[in-house]
Amino acid sequence: MVPCQAACPVRTDAGRYVQLIAAGDYEQAYLTARSPNPFASVCGRVCAAPCEDRCRRGKIDAPVSIRALKRFVTEKYGVESLAPETQQQLFQIHSDPGNKTVWHLPLLRESRRQQTREKVAVIGAGPAGLSCAHDLALMGYAVTVFEGSDTPGGMMYHGIPEFRLTRSLIHKEIDRILEMGAELRLNAPLTPEFGLKELREQGYEAVFLSVGTQRGRDLGIEGAELDGVIRAIDYLLNVNNGYRVDLGGKVVVIGGGFVAFDAARMARRSAPEEGHSSDLAPALDAARSALRAGISDVTMMSLESLDELPVMRTAQGKEEFEEAQREGIRFLTQRSARRFIGANGRLKQIELTGVRRTYDDSGRFNPEFDDSVREVVEADTVILAIGQQTDLSFLKPEDGVELTPQRTVKVDRQTLATSAAGIYAGGDAAFGPRNLIEAVANGKQAALSIDNYLRGVSGMPEVRLRISKIRTREYTTSPDYDRLEREAPPSIDLKRRTGISEVETAYSEEEARRQAERCLMCHIQTIYDADKCVLCNRCVDVCPEYCLKLIPVEEAALDGITAEEIRRSYGDSADGGPLSVMIKDDDKCIRCGLCALRCPTDAMTMEVFFYEESETMARQGGAR
Repeated sequence: MVPCQAACPVRTDAGRYVQLIAAGDYEQAYLTARSPNPFASVCGRVCAAPCEDRCRRGKIDAPVSIRALKRFVTEKYGVESLAPETQQQLFQIHSDPGNKTVWHLPLLRESRRQQTREKVAVIGAGPAGLSCAHDLALMGYAVTVFEGSDTPGGMMYHGIPEFRLTRSLIHKEIDRILEMGAELRLNAPLTPEFGLKELREQGYEAVFLSVGTQRGRDLGIEGAELDGVIRAIDYLLNVNNGYRVDLGGKVVVIGGGFVAFDAARMARRSAPEEGHSSDLAPALDAARSALRAGISDVTMMSLESLDELPVMRTAQGKEEFEEAQREGIRFLTQRSARRFIGANGRLKQIELTGVRRTYDDSGRFNPEFDDSVREVVEADTVILAIGQQTDLSFLKPEDGVELTPQRTVKVDRQTLATSAAGIYAGGDAAFGPRNLIEAVANGKQAALSIDNYLRGVSGMPEVRLRISKIRTREYTTSPDYDRLEREAPPSIDLKRRTGISEVETAYSEEEARRQAERCLMCHIQTIYDADKCVLCNRCVDVCPEYCLKLIPVEEAALDGITAEEIRRSYGDSADGGPLSVMIKDDDKCIRCGLCALRCPTDAMTMEVFFYEESETMARQGGAR
């Protein structure tokens, strides 16, 4: 009934914090946004926002800008703000209003907190691993996070360009998580010599594998070994860690997902070799502290058409595409690289062939090529953004951890348990490259499953539902809320988009409240009481979206229930007249309340609901 929350992997009550912003209650809005998500500030900037793709407002005109509104409140009260007292309220019982599941704070701490200090190892300090460590530390476990590199954050740090997500914000978010009590060990990867067996010998009773996708995939075509053919993940790793990558003057990025867009937009800001011109203003490069300009010729090439690009399937992706266009990135679609052509070991050209279609009739990825279309494009560098893979070389047969044919860890999708007792896996290690918020959800689920395993119990959630009738005359909506248009968050001028300059900025208070007022308040339902209805049809007549209709029972399709069965259940009217059915298209309802206001008998009312999960712990049979 609240589709934005249902779509969120961590079940953030997005509609509720949006409504609180509209009401000017920014602190409570932050608590609602942060309660289920230890990376709320990060997600306010780079989340793929599946909530927006399910937002009911999007079925009318355009979805509410939920992600940008989260950034608005985290800048006021999150780790990047100057409001540390708000952080302490996260652990107070019922501090966050709205619909809550068992891993929301403070319910997690209330139902799962225990006094034992079993040791748990988390492998990988990316969003999945750190989210798991966050929740386990709150439950009271002694958590150690083993990170193979010298910096925590995983691909959130190494893969996302700084113009989208500043390194300082990542550090602040991670520092807040470590303050919960987790220990972080850097430069401590698992290896064939130090793996799961050795962790158990050191007293770790459960392990969560959350190693990321550190290796990019190659194209197995002629010329792939040439200098100038690089993987997107390697390129982003180098740039984000302060190393200069000489790309030349002409760059082609192959791929159509978010990583491809990150690589293309980062290349637009990268330094050319001497002799190549640029049309971007110089900027301060944090890595080299030198003035530099951006590559002026960046092309993205994909097998898919523009409409089929992976990023075009989401509201956030479409805005990313528009930003890339504004920055001057060109798009070459329905093309495939046939071979890379070089001279003296260096890339010079790419030979392309056409693509008739990318997906077959059943929707599966199955490109069909068109050899009648051949062309050659000049390129100094080609960046391959065609997927990543995980390095699981530390796993040994005696560990008993089964892998999938795709070389990811095989897990139970509900619990994230592997084939080895006490070993859990999530994020890229189990599912391949995925969105940051999905990785966070994996970490939180793993924490619950590990707690169940170590205590030999299972969580038994119970739902408490609270419903309140709103007095009809007191129900109001913001003026012209149904006419307000979606506005993308502000961004800096194109001439300043060089180096590490963060492109997107936060809404002003006026902009945020205006955008929040677009929410259609799915927590509120129009409730119809048939016993009070006099069939006057006034509610139908007044509905501005034509989402209500009274029809004869014989015309209603009610999941195989016949009109005669309904008659026997409800009986005919006193004069033997027909029975009617009230039907509603809830996708179109804008919660204006006019139907309730117009109803003369109070048969149509507006009611608000919230649910909250509580949890009791039941002993599992055959517990360890």
